Parts: sequence; C-alpha cells; structure tokens
Amino acid sequence: MFQPIRPPTSPRRRQMLQAGAALAAGVALPGCDKPAPADVLGGYTGIDMARGHALRDRLAEGAPYTPDIVRRTQVVIAGGGVAGLAAARALRLSGVDDFQCLEMEDQPGGNSRAGSVNGLACPLGAHYLPVPGEHAREVQDLLEELGLRQREAGRWRYGGDGGRHLAHSPQERLFWQGQWQDGLLPVAGVDASTLAQYRRFAEQVAALSRAARFTMPVVKSWTPGRPLAPAQQALDAITFDAWLAQQGLDDAHLRWYLDYCCRDDYGAGTARVSAWAGIHYFASRHGFHAPGLEADAGDEREGVLTWPEGNGWLTRRLAEPLVQGGQLRTGASVLRIAETRRGVEVDVYLHASDSIERWQARRCIVALPVYVAARVVQPAPDFLAQAARRLQWAPWLVANIHLSAPLADREGAAPAWDNVLYADPVPGGLGYVHAGHQRLDARSAAASPTVITYYQALGDVEGARQQLAGQPWTHWRSAIVAALAVPHPDLPGRATRMEITRYGHAMSIPVPGTQAFLSQIGLSRLSGKRYQLSNGERVPVPPTPGTQRLLFAHADWSGYSVFEEAFTRGHAAGLAVRW
Repeated sequence: MFQPIRPPTSPRRRQMLQAGAALAAGVALPGCDKPAPADVLGGYTGIDMARGHALRDRLAEGAPYTPDIVRRTQVVIAGGGVAGLAAARALRLSGVDDFQCLEMEDQPGGNSRAGSVNGLACPLGAHYLPVPGEHAREVQDLLEELGLRQREAGRWRYGGDGGRHLAHSPQERLFWQGQWQDGLLPVAGVDASTLAQYRRFAEQVAALSRAARFTMPVVKSWTPGRPLAPAQQALDAITFDAWLAQQGLDDAHLRWYLDYCCRDDYGAGTARVSAWAGIHYFASRHGFHAPGLEADAGDEREGVLTWPEGNGWLTRRLAEPLVQGGQLRTGASVLRIAETRRGVEVDVYLHASDSIERWQARRCIVALPVYVAARVVQPAPDFLAQAARRLQWAPWLVANIHLSAPLADREGAAPAWDNVLYADPVPGGLGYVHAGHQRLDARSAAASPTVITYYQALGDVEGARQQLAGQPWTHWRSAIVAALAVPHPDLPGRATRMEITRYGHAMSIPVPGTQAFLSQIGLSRLSGKRYQLSNGERVPVPPTPGTQRLLFAHADWSGYSVFEEAFTRGHAAGLAVRW
C-alpha cells in the first residue's frame, strides 16, 4: 500500500492536520470540545446480527426438529434481498402468483434497505443506482415501469418528473488540502507528473475496453463453456496493486483514488481485489476521465438515481405487491432446502411464533448469499460448495447521523450529495452522503434537521467482523465523529443521534481468480436458448446456475455486489423457473 502524500504545510494546514490526528486518536486538543459528546444517543439498528448468528449455530449443531405445519406453493424464493424481489417480480410478470418469498430480517431489501432517524428517511445500505447502460436491459425495464425512464423527443430520459430522482448538483466533492474541491479525483495543486499518470491510466482503461468486453451485469460478457478473453484472464490473475505496479502507475493521488473506488464498490482496496475488478469499475461504466479529457459534463449517462432513503426506495416498491398479495414472509430463517422426487422441501423458522414451517414446492429460487446457501441446501451441489470455499466477503458499517441543523459551509466547493475525505483516518472510511440533498424544499431544509450517512468498507480491516459483533456502538461513533469534525468542526455540537447498521458479510469481494472460477461454473442449459421481450425486442435471458429443481440467484454469482448484478440474477431465475 502507498503512504498518504504530505503536501507543503502552512500554519493553518499544520493546525488542521494536528487536530485531525488528535481527533482520530480520541484526544481532546486545548480549546476544542471532545468529539462524540455523551449526549449523542444511538445504537445498533437495521440488521439483527444475533438472529443470523443463532441460525448459524443451529445449523452447525444439526439438531433434529419436526415441522409444526406443512404448506404448499408452486415456487419458494429463499431470500428477500434485491435478487429475491427481482425473482418475485419476474414470476408475477410471467403470470405465476402461487409463490412465497422468505426473508430472515423483518424488512426485505438485503443491503438496499431503508430506515429513518427521528422521522427523517435514510439509507441503511446502498444509496444510489447509476443510470443503467445498454447491457442492463432488465434494470432499464424496471425503471420504465416505475416511471424513472421515459421516451422524450426520440431519446431516453431518466429520473422521472423532470429528473427529480437524479442526484442533484453538486453531486460530489473531496475534502483535500484543508478545503472542499469539486469531484473526487485530487486535482487542486497536483503537479504535472500526477496529471500525466491520470492520463496514462485513462488510456489504459480505454485500450482494455477495446480488447475485451466489460459489461454490467457481468454475465452479459461471459460465454458459457468458454474461458474469459485473454486480456480478462490476465487481469483476473493478479491484484490491482500488482497490475498498477507493472504499468508504473505509482502516483499517490491516483493510487488513493483507485483504492477508494475499489472499496466503494467491492468492500476492499487495490491490494486485495483483482486487476479485472479495478478495470471493470471504469470500463463497464463510462471510462476514466482524466482532467482535460473529460466527456461532455451534461451527458446524463453519468448521472445517478438516488433518494433520501437510498435504494430502499426501489426495494420497497418491489416488495409492495408481495405484501399486498400475502407472498412475503419476513422474520423467517431458512433452515433447510432439499430436492425430493416430487419437488423441493424448504424448512423455515419463524422467529415471531417460535415455530417451524415446511414448504413443499415444485421449484425453489435460492436467492441467498453463497455462504448461507451452502449451509442450507442439503446436500449442496459441488459447484455451490466450491463457490462457498472460494468466495470472500467484506463486512460493512453504515452510520446514520441526525443533525439538529445542516452543517456550516466551508471554503471551497459547495455542499454536495457525496462527500469524501482524502485519506480518511477511520479504517475503511468512505465519507458520507447527505440524504437531505434530494429534498425539493431546499429553502426550508436550509435550517431544518437533517441526516447524513457515513460508510465504512471493512474488507481490509483485520478482525473487522469480530469487532462489529463485539464492540459497543460508541466505539464506532467516537471514530466517525472525530473524523468528520475535521472538515466540519460544528458537527459534534449538532449531532443528536447516530444509528449504526452492521453487515458482517455485506458483499462478495472480487479477489484474483474470482471471474475465471465463476464464469466456468456449470451454467444453465437455458443459455442462449430462451428470450424475453424488452420493448418489443427478443433479448436472451442470462444463464442461471442451478440443478433440476433449484435455481441460484444472488449477486455473489457475479463476484461482486451492485444492484444491477443482483436484480439481473433474480430476474433471470424468475423467468427460468417456468422452463
């Protein structure tokens, strides 16, 4: 890993750095209020880690049980995250209404759940969806159904209601050299050699994009039965750090930015993810725009869709028809999935009633993380067992901070939706998003209470999962408030409450070898043989891993977790269930 740069230090800059170091260590400086005051209330919320651990322990013990009741349905969907909800929607669109979706938590949505703090909506996980590219046809259709994609004057427009759901400007900024700058790539004050490396990396991304297909969802770039393209194989075989070193790309500013991007999408940095993942981050979207080589700033393909409650806005709408139709069971932990001669048996523990149901169905869509699926599918098929051994997962933490009033403005760039600290002292810190940035009543919001959401990707932090389970919530509060007090000295005095959501296994990390392994797994025979209609066109249904009666749908099967991957996997499994 590289060391943070040390720019020339003015007295003002030196004072800020000293304050930041002291705050990160939890030390009060003379004349400064101690960060994280005791009257900032809060605690853990969102995900019931104890429930998940209890399920793990019960499965490990293998204690016998007898179901309290047996029910029947045509299809069981095990898991109510984005993939499970997408599978349910595909079933409904196909005319299948006789199904049940089972979710362990009390709220569906996986890591795209929503919550609120003191009555203000906020994300508990994923907070945005990039405007989907040409390969994400399934997501495009969903957005069209929700009124977020409309045809106007011969071209597609996103955001709905005049673009109200697109992230408002300014979109992002970086706290860098003691002030805020527009954009997240360090630019102000960097020298010519840094700019040259920015351009060289942009050229490499462009060249690799021409040499191989980088698509989102990734399954659209795979050819079942064939290896990855040579350029992709080479990238997948080494870490992103190793590839950057091979290219002589060692600039500290570039390395910091690329590490941030990898942690943001994959939960771990450049030293752990594959070079394929590092390039895919840019090549599957719209490239890397070096200063002086930017694309049209008004191109709406660069936009992101976001809401005060983050992607919970999407999952709530996906779940609404299931709630109305009685097809969603929450607080339901899957204990066992087994194929029988006549179909599938799915045993589920209902936490509220302390009872066990057995569901008998024709088929089951297993929309569970791979490490969970490998425990409950009995026996686990070989490809599932292999995937559970080979994949790795990153823990995450999401902290929603209620503020009595918006933070005071600082010199530099104006307050933005996404706000990142260069070399954030909090391990895995990714900065914060301002949920109130999407409010339409900007004038009244200027003096009203608001919520900011701070993220930590902990895939590189040793013992992070154990810390999430064992440390009191105040441990995280202290570090977060200390870090944010550097760019926002008024934050400790305005923070009234912090609610923290923990994810022990938030997302799969695309480490070297992941893509080669997943692309060669025994994919469904449906590949290339079945089609769906999308705006009147015949579009191939993505292949789905499975057995005779089980179909597996989760972002883990793509090797990393974003909405497009999970939704496409679930949608494909929902369509394939009829074949």
